[in-house]
Parts: sequence; C-alpha cells; structure tokens
Amino acid sequence: MSKKVLVVDDEKLIVKGIRFSLEQDDMDVDCAYDGEEALELAKANKYDIILLDLMLPKMDGLEVCQQIREFSDVPIVMLTAKGEDMDKILGLEYGADDYITKPFNILEVKARIKAIMRRAHLEAKTQEKAKTVQVGELKMDCESRRVFIGDKEINLTAKEFDVLELLVFNPNKVYSRENLLNIVWGYEYPGDVRTVDVHIRRLREKIETNPSDPKYVYTKWGVGYYFKG
Repeated sequence: MSKKVLVVDDEKLIVKGIRFSLEQDDMDVDCAYDGEEALELAKANKYDIILLDLMLPKMDGLEVCQQIREFSDVPIVMLTAKGEDMDKILGLEYGADDYITKPFNILEVKARIKAIMRRAHLEAKTQEKAKTVQVGELKMDCESRRVFIGDKEINLTAKEFDVLELLVFNPNKVYSRENLLNIVWGYEYPGDVRTVDVHIRRLREKIETNPSDPKYVYTKWGVGYYFKG
C-alpha cells in the first residue's frame, strides 16, 4: 500500500518538484499552497507524513502545525528558508518532528521521509505488546499509546510519548541527551541534542503540575534525564 504524503508550500515549483520525486517512489501525494487549505486536507485525510513550509499565506506553518497537533500525531517535517536556530526550535515547540532548511537536496528530503516512516512502522509493530504502567497519578497505556494524569487524558505527540515510554520503563536510569536522540530519533537523524531538550520541556509542561519542580521526569545536571520510579 502506497504511503500518503501532504506537501504544503506556496512556491508551486518546489511543490511540483517534491511531488514528482515522491511519486517516482510510488507515494501518493496531495498538495496545498496555503495554511488554511493544508489544515482542511489534514482534517479530511489520513497522511503518513506532512511536509509543511514555515512561511505560508492565510495561516503560517507554525499555526497549522499547532492546530494539526490538536487532532493528530502524524509526523510533520517543517520546511524553512530561514537558517535561524530559533525557527527550528519554534517548529519543534509547536509539535513538528523534524525540519529541513531550504535550499534542500530532494534526496535528503526523501531520506528523511523514509527514516521517519521506518520508525513509525517499527513503533506500530512494537505497539502490539500490551503494556500498561502506573506511577502515582501517571498512567501509560502503551497499546493504545494514551497517557493519563488521574482521570485526565494528556495529548502527547508521537515523539513525546516515545521519550516518556523509554524513561518510564527504565526507571532511575539516566539517559544522556545523545542517548535519547539515538534511541528515540535514530542514528540517521541529522538534528542535534536541543531536539531532546525541547521535547522534555514540552513533556514536563503536559504531565507535571509544576514543570520547574518535576515529580516524574528529572534532570541529572551535566548528565541527562531520568524517570523517578
């Protein structure tokens, strides 16, 4: 079954080039040229991955990403013409899984897409193992990939869940940022350790009563992060 991809960019030549290249790999590609159209397509269809430009008419990529995250954990790769670190970090803050800076090589884009899809496939296979764990108010159901604090369900992105699952099932084991990056994102991932910091911060904001004084995900200064079991 072919993978379904949504490509969002207001530069039609870029969209045409990406679409042509992905279709050569038997992917089913939809295209959108502004933020509102992208959001409508994302709501109406189930995609395996979304390539989303940062600068879009009607609604920018960050807002589109944030709104998609309210109803889906589909992998999102931000495309940005800016080399600014702040833009990349903002994209991750808003729920993106990865980013690619323009001008990019289409082979790099395809390699990233395939790496993300491979991981998603592996995650789907490991999900088959039914695992539920409860620590204090925190409850994780790894079969349905749902997290609760008390009776309230917490909406985590795919990567936030993966980080939490690894830490929860290895309580009190300290993972360096490099370790987490390699295990959760994979050795092929070209991003840096700040990706881990951003995801840990977002995770704490969602599961901790007071993120600056965490009960679950702790920092071992100068070493990394761990879950207090």
